[in-house]
Amino acid sequence: MNFKKVDLSFQSCNSEYSVSDVILFSAPLDTTTSYRPGTRFGPNAIRVESIGIEWYSPYKNMDLKDYQTADIGDLELPMGDVKKSLDIIYQTTKKILKDNKLPMMVGGEHLVTYPQVLALSEKYPDLKIIHLDAHTDLRDEFLGMKLSHATVIKRCYDILGDNRIYQFGIRSGEKSEFEFSKQGHTYMEKYTINTLENIINEIKMSPVYITIDLDILDPSIFPGTGTPEPGGITYKELLKAMKAFEKLENIVGADIVELAPKIDSTDVSTAVAAKTLREMILLLQK
Repeated sequence: MNFKKVDLSFQSCNSEYSVSDVILFSAPLDTTTSYRPGTRFGPNAIRVESIGIEWYSPYKNMDLKDYQTADIGDLELPMGDVKKSLDIIYQTTKKILKDNKLPMMVGGEHLVTYPQVLALSEKYPDLKIIHLDAHTDLRDEFLGMKLSHATVIKRCYDILGDNRIYQFGIRSGEKSEFEFSKQGHTYMEKYTINTLENIINEIKMSPVYITIDLDILDPSIFPGTGTPEPGGITYKELLKAMKAFEKLENIVGADIVELAPKIDSTDVSTAVAAKTLREMILLLQK
């Protein structure tokens, strides 16, 4: 598996793969979306919109152009074939990890997190997940499917087990999903992210994967998503979370998911996603 430069890259992330520390790639899977589709268009919309986002982050006092990051573009995922698509994501992540680089994935629907976590768990048996989202994603199946954007965290739980997944901002899901968490299977802070720093202090020496479903943001800030859920956090709160992530000593990968750009004709949601991606790449570069 060889990765080549793409014609359209995110900002200055056009370094050669061989010399890059962080590998940006996108997984435009949009097959199990249950309400409003369109996440397959998210990654390249972010690349286009990034022309309006500064490379320099005043929050981190870091500039993307000062770091080696390769954007290898969209993975070619076969339309309608969920298992094959997930295997392509898994094999891509395995290759990146084998080369001792950090994967930064952009979705696509949230199901794309599952194969990346599977690959990471094989390299890091004590892997932990920080999950920012409006939704529990803890169903065992949804509409008869085990593999769904509504089951993704349950599939990750099946890999990792108890006391390894930390969920924040959750405000939507079936009663059974909340009860599953209450039984001690996951840590869940409903509605807010107030305890995030406490959890980070507890797990900061562990290998940690960060998955951010952008619908954790209130839809007044981020309307361009398939399943908007009122009552979300502000962007300043998300920035505060990303600042807290800097305390983690061993971030081994990350993703942002669930931008559906065509739903928001103003492109504000895409700009929000692009700025978030900049901050997450710089986080992995620290």
